[in-house]
Amino acid sequence: MELSSEDALRLNVMLANRPLAIRIHESSMTLYGLLETGEASIRLNPVANPDRYLLAVRSFLSEKALGNPGGYPLYLQRWTRQGQMREQSLEQLLMLGDPTAVFAVVCAEGIGPEIARRAWWASQEPENARRLLQTRSIAHSPLGTELARFLVEYLPFETEPEQMIHSVAMAVQPGPLDQEQRRALWAKAARKTPYLVGFLLSAPDSLPAESAPRPDHVAISAALAGLREAGNPWAETLTAASSSQGQAFLDTFRQVMVKPPNQDVVALALDAVRAHLSRVRPEGDPDLDYPALVAEAAEYTARDRRACECVDLMPGLRGQIESLRILSGLGYGVLRPVLRDSTAIGSLMRKKLQPLTAPLHTCIDRLTRGTA
Repeated sequence: MELSSEDALRLNVMLANRPLAIRIHESSMTLYGLLETGEASIRLNPVANPDRYLLAVRSFLSEKALGNPGGYPLYLQRWTRQGQMREQSLEQLLMLGDPTAVFAVVCAEGIGPEIARRAWWASQEPENARRLLQTRSIAHSPLGTELARFLVEYLPFETEPEQMIHSVAMAVQPGPLDQEQRRALWAKAARKTPYLVGFLLSAPDSLPAESAPRPDHVAISAALAGLREAGNPWAETLTAASSSQGQAFLDTFRQVMVKPPNQDVVALALDAVRAHLSRVRPEGDPDLDYPALVAEAAEYTARDRRACECVDLMPGLRGQIESLRILSGLGYGVLRPVLRDSTAIGSLMRKKLQPLTAPLHTCIDRLTRGTA
């Protein structure tokens, strides 16, 4: 299908002005171009079925930008295979007026703030914002603040807990939001369990919670000071766990496990705890069920030299080391035996999880009450 002569002329004029990106508002049949000086728009005048006409418009844009009317995804697949998703390639994809091509841009490794700005103008979707915020340079830029605010404002419209978690995680990472904005979101998290998991994933050491340090925190900090200076990971972790932020993390995890809405929330919460305690389990996810984790933790605490150094100074820490070792191994391995491929959610899921959540709460209590 050919474009109307009027549209072809206007598109050629726009392209002659070297737009930085193009987007198409399909419902109004309007094409927008991002120029150095602002925006330009063209009201398209379809001469046939609107959907087929939009294909013709994108074919025209692809021919101009890529030299091939096939355009995306054929070119993208070839670039990806050859490792050629360079900045010039990304710029070309932004000229197609295709949201799928924009998504390829925001997922590109090493995307810079300028290309990110153009891509965000071209397609302002929550998933694009989440992807862009995964790049540190973007998260710490003015665009990062804009993206984080967008995700927070869009949260009431999210319907899937997993998407809520990832939106909060990207928004509250260090950089995009100031303390006041993070505290406002934290206040909403009291009624939204998935929000809490987002905080656990991205801000485990800076939760906007008002938690007191454990009563024995000062004693632990003093007793293990020498070991911390020597780089003992258990001395560092035990001291951190008894601090106000450590207690806030444990309390938040406990709150999540009281009433998780679905299995994604549970799995991501376990991942957050394991990641937070990774320095005492550098070998990674052991994929063990809970009884196996308990047995492994007891055996580990008795033989690991660095753990034993802490116990020698404060014998009462043995049980806390075992609890932290258990928490550091949480993952799908502890869910597999209790859920057994079940798709249950809500109260039925929580009932199935009781054989896991009950001992987990005991484990957390040991770390928040300072019992041996």
